[in-house]
Amino acid sequence: MAKIEAKAEKKNELHNTLVYVKQHWQLYVFFIGPAFLLTIIFRYLPMGGILIAFQKYNPIQGILGSQWVGLKYFKQFLSSPDFLQYLANTLKLSVFGLLWGFPMPIILAILLNRVASSKIKQKIQLVLYMPNFISVIVLCGMVRILLSVTGPLNQMMGTSINFLTIPAAFRPIYIVSGIWQGAGWASIMYTAALSNASKELKEAAQIDGANIWQQIKAVEWPAIKDMVVIQFILQAGNIMSIGFEKAYALQSDMNLASSEIIATYVYKKGLLNGDYGYSTAVGLFNTVINVILLIMVNKVVEKLNDGQGL
Repeated sequence: MAKIEAKAEKKNELHNTLVYVKQHWQLYVFFIGPAFLLTIIFRYLPMGGILIAFQKYNPIQGILGSQWVGLKYFKQFLSSPDFLQYLANTLKLSVFGLLWGFPMPIILAILLNRVASSKIKQKIQLVLYMPNFISVIVLCGMVRILLSVTGPLNQMMGTSINFLTIPAAFRPIYIVSGIWQGAGWASIMYTAALSNASKELKEAAQIDGANIWQQIKAVEWPAIKDMVVIQFILQAGNIMSIGFEKAYALQSDMNLASSEIIATYVYKKGLLNGDYGYSTAVGLFNTVINVILLIMVNKVVEKLNDGQGL
């Protein structure tokens, strides 16, 4: 009986919504129309460019006039001797970056939530948020100066090591600099969610003698749990979507063994070498893997989180 009433209530709500939209359709067209049109033009129409992945693309002949080659470029990339290396480098950067970087904003938000003074808290937040406004290229320049042979780090250590020429050092440099730049800004969402945590429940836990970990588990974690799950799914689903800018800017001939990822490979093949069809095929392969990973991660999280996912 309760289920029937719930279904009837949902149908009634849907009917009322449709009636309201029908009566005020001008408002929806006025406010949503431009955004919808821009999304179609700049997001969906360019998707037609994936046809280049199946063509021997000629810029003069265009997409419709270029020779169709089918899955030739996909087979070429998958059979390439460097395919596994590029895939492994991409996955290592993404997975290690997720494992190291994902918890940091959560930890920062929990620590900030325990700062009693609002003035001190604002100053700390200002310092944490500032790196986010530094462009990627400027950040890479700062990293190069810091880690150069005559840079501050070598002067402090009394050494003369060029860290960016060491393949094994590229991954930690990439990940740590990314955490420094983005962790503070990413903590904003969790800080806002923690502000809604019950203060009465926290005070009651303190009176009952709960330690810090017990307070976090009982009061603060439930306030941010859903947001953490959603953010984890989104970030895990973008494992293959590393932007080429930072990796390319920190790249050198000596660290290519660990710094050459699929994104930088696509850039070099497509824009530098002019092999548009092959580079588009590699990029499309990367996107398909991303979608598959997003679906898989969402399914796993649903099972571990009582059926709650995206």
